[in-house]
Amino acid sequence: MYKRFIKRFFDIVLSLVTIILLSPLYLILAICVRIEMGSPVLFSQERIGKDEKIFRLYKFRSMTNEKDKDGNLLPEKDRLTRFGIALRSTSLDELPELFMILKGDMSFVGPRPQPKFYGPYYLPEERKAHSVRGGLIPPDSIGLEVQCSWETQFKYETYYAEHVSFCLDLKVIICTFVILFKRIKHNYGADDRPMLNIYRAGMSIPEEVKQEWEAKGVVVK
Repeated sequence: MYKRFIKRFFDIVLSLVTIILLSPLYLILAICVRIEMGSPVLFSQERIGKDEKIFRLYKFRSMTNEKDKDGNLLPEKDRLTRFGIALRSTSLDELPELFMILKGDMSFVGPRPQPKFYGPYYLPEERKAHSVRGGLIPPDSIGLEVQCSWETQFKYETYYAEHVSFCLDLKVIICTFVILFKRIKHNYGADDRPMLNIYRAGMSIPEEVKQEWEAKGVVVK
C-alpha cells in the first residue's frame, strides 16, 4: 500500500508545499548562478527513471562552460567554481528536482537517477534499482559516507528497491541530515568520482544489453 499509493501521495503534497515555500530561494539561487556562471541557469540531462524510462532532470548549474583551445569542455574539476562547490556540498543545486518529483519522474527518496549513457554498465542485479522511482535523497545515505563507492551505492539502491517502506524512507531522510553536515565540512562538492562508464571501462557488455540500450538512444561503445 505504501509503495504503490501512499508514497506517491506524500511526494505530490510535500513537493508542492516545498516548492511554494522555497520560491524566494529559487529566485535568489537563479540570480546568483546567472551572475557567477552566466547562462543557462539550469543544467539538464537525460536520466534513467522508473522501469528504465528516460526523463530529463534539471539542476542549478555548478560548473562553467570553459573550453580548451580545441573547443572541448575542460574536465569537471577545472570548471567547478567555489560557488558551485558550495551548491553541491549543501545539495542546493538539486532543488529544481522538486519539480521532477511533482511531475512523477522522481520521488523524495529513491536510487540516484543516473545519466542514460550509464545504462549498459549496470550489472543485472543492479538494474533492480530501476524498478522504483529515482530519488532526490539516495538510500546510500544510510551508510553515512560522504562519498561511497559505486558498488556500495548500488548495494544500497538494490536493497531499497526490494524493501521500500515508510520506516526505511524515514531512516534515509534522518541519515541525510548527518550526511549534509559531513558534506559541508568535508567540502564534498570538490570530490571527483570517476564516471561509471569510465570506472567500468573494458567491462564485457552482452550483445542483447547493447541492443536494448541502443534502442533507447544510447550509443554503446
